[in-house]
Amino acid sequence: MTAARQAGTEQPSHQGVKAPRPEKAAVVEEVKQGFAGAQAAVLTEYRGLGVSEMAELRRSLGEAGGKYKVFKNTLVRRALRDMDLDGIDSLLAGPTAIAFASDDVTAVVRVLRDFSRQNHALVIKGGVLGDSVLAGPETLKLADLPSRDVVLSQLAGAFTAPIQQVAGLFAALPRSIAYGVTALVSSLEQDASNPTAGSEQSGEGEG
Repeated sequence: MTAARQAGTEQPSHQGVKAPRPEKAAVVEEVKQGFAGAQAAVLTEYRGLGVSEMAELRRSLGEAGGKYKVFKNTLVRRALRDMDLDGIDSLLAGPTAIAFASDDVTAVVRVLRDFSRQNHALVIKGGVLGDSVLAGPETLKLADLPSRDVVLSQLAGAFTAPIQQVAGLFAALPRSIAYGVTALVSSLEQDASNPTAGSEQSGEGEG
């Protein structure tokens, strides 16, 4: 008993300082990786959706290239505290599920928009695009942009057109699409300089 008391008094400086539980630390890391690997993330409130409806939404988002998962707000805040995302706290009220769009942002947001029209329990709270935090209405506007495939087909046509038409096409592209094209070109350049990246990524799991 004396030894136990001594052991308890040997570490007073640790009192009140709790190390994060391994499972919580794993979730925080999962959120960090989700935002780091996604072109955009959409924060939603799912309260009122049944198990079958959540399963249907996850399936539809998966077909669009997205991932959808429920997270505790406290852990999301912890994961994002080192990121300069002004306004993110306003989106972390109430139950939160995040849809990560790693490829086609338009397709993922379109699935969420269409699903919410049929299931009003799903609320689009807002999103994160690059370093910008978007409100709900701004996030929904992403669903109206041309899809990734449409943009690529436009680019393919542009590359076979006279230079004047190419310049005209890029001038007509919305700023958000132009941003996406720049990101795409950058990604292709990285793939070309690192041909083993694709094989390394293919071995990753969902965590």
